[in-house]
Amino acid sequence: MITISEILEEISNSSAEEVVSSCLERIGPNNFNTFITIAKESALKTARENEGHTGPLAGVPIAIKDNISTKGIQTTCASRILGGYIPPYDAHVIERLKEAGAVIVGKVNMDEFAMGTSTETSHYGPTLNPWNTKTVPGGSSGGSAATVAAGEVPLALGSDTGGSVRCPASFCGVVGLKPTYGVISRYGLISYANSLEQIGPIASNVADMTLLFNVIAGHDPRDSTSVPGEKEYTKALVDDVKGLTIGVPKEYFGEGIDQAVEKSVWDGVHRLEDLGASWQEVEMPHTKYALAAYYVIAMSEASSNLARFDGMRYGLRLEKDHDWHTTYSAIRAQGFGEEVKRRILLGTYALSAGYMDKYYLKALKVRTLIKQDFERALKSTDVLIAPTMPTPAFKLGEKISDPLTLYMADVNTVPVNLSGVPSVSLPCGFSNGLPIGLQIMGKHFDEETIIRTAYTFEQNTELHTKAPEVA
Repeated sequence: MITISEILEEISNSSAEEVVSSCLERIGPNNFNTFITIAKESALKTARENEGHTGPLAGVPIAIKDNISTKGIQTTCASRILGGYIPPYDAHVIERLKEAGAVIVGKVNMDEFAMGTSTETSHYGPTLNPWNTKTVPGGSSGGSAATVAAGEVPLALGSDTGGSVRCPASFCGVVGLKPTYGVISRYGLISYANSLEQIGPIASNVADMTLLFNVIAGHDPRDSTSVPGEKEYTKALVDDVKGLTIGVPKEYFGEGIDQAVEKSVWDGVHRLEDLGASWQEVEMPHTKYALAAYYVIAMSEASSNLARFDGMRYGLRLEKDHDWHTTYSAIRAQGFGEEVKRRILLGTYALSAGYMDKYYLKALKVRTLIKQDFERALKSTDVLIAPTMPTPAFKLGEKISDPLTLYMADVNTVPVNLSGVPSVSLPCGFSNGLPIGLQIMGKHFDEETIIRTAYTFEQNTELHTKAPEVA
């Protein structure tokens, strides 16, 4: 893995163009199927133009998840239906990156329309985990985490609807943040489930993740859910947890949690205790309903959001047109993958007459109870700590044919999205050579405390210095 400081040192010793060119050479073979689109010409052009730029990311290469709008660079959401779509505008986060001098080297692979936990639903084939290419990198931001883990780029952007930044961060042994809902603008993020999703930064270490977060966070009037105000998050990079109170929710250590994962996370809690923190067990009784509520809400919102993809104005168009209904149906049938179709159908069913009260509105009530669980637990604690994922990365093909088993993998991440609180995943150990993720959750708009906790843990362990042996 590579860091921002290493990249900036290389730039000072040569040039941004040479560094970006070297980065593109690493990406070129696409050994792990991390990239859908490599923006070689525009990246080199930007690098030349950024010579002398004084921004915090001047000349630093970054990969962007393929559901974030990039002007002039193909954006497909890893779906056949959006093949060839080139956005005419930049997302808010892309504007921020360009202002900071970052160089976008391409768009990375993901689960189709961010629907998945393994990056196996992509129209462009699965991404491979650099730690073991027979395993998944997690999803849906699998390409974002894998490209950082493989040392192809130092930074990447993902999006997190139910764990889609934290899951691949855990499986790939990198650092990923899901911020408080509203802290990062969603303008230009192609929507899956509006009330749940947030763009999040991914990096090889906490300091780099925080610097990237600092660049892209902030108010945007084009997003009605964007929260006013600016913060300097890098001030939270302090090696000190003295007096910090950690809550450990027992519900996050239930059935299905791998023993090695449980041990590594508890070792992490005790390491922070050795550094001056204290811990206590907390109860979050409505956690058991989180998965069901999440999938009803997410699928319902997806059925509405994906109605716009019809192949009429952009994207997939079949050879022969018929009447509107026939053409529309044929394009969607051939353009969407199986998982996307499944979620659209289930969401449409949940919103249909006679069932909306039974499923969707009940799920919204459960969501409120889960949010109250977090608020109650965080009254007596500063942060909550739990496993990010119940197991290390599983094998390619192991769960993709069993959707319910795959959905169960999100058991520890979806409550965070339902409640809107911030959460970060960082490495805390290994099992059979595969990384294990520690999840640190905090109060709404208190990213500083989870960053400080994560930074302290990282600085007092050797886990972030390890990297996969990649070709």
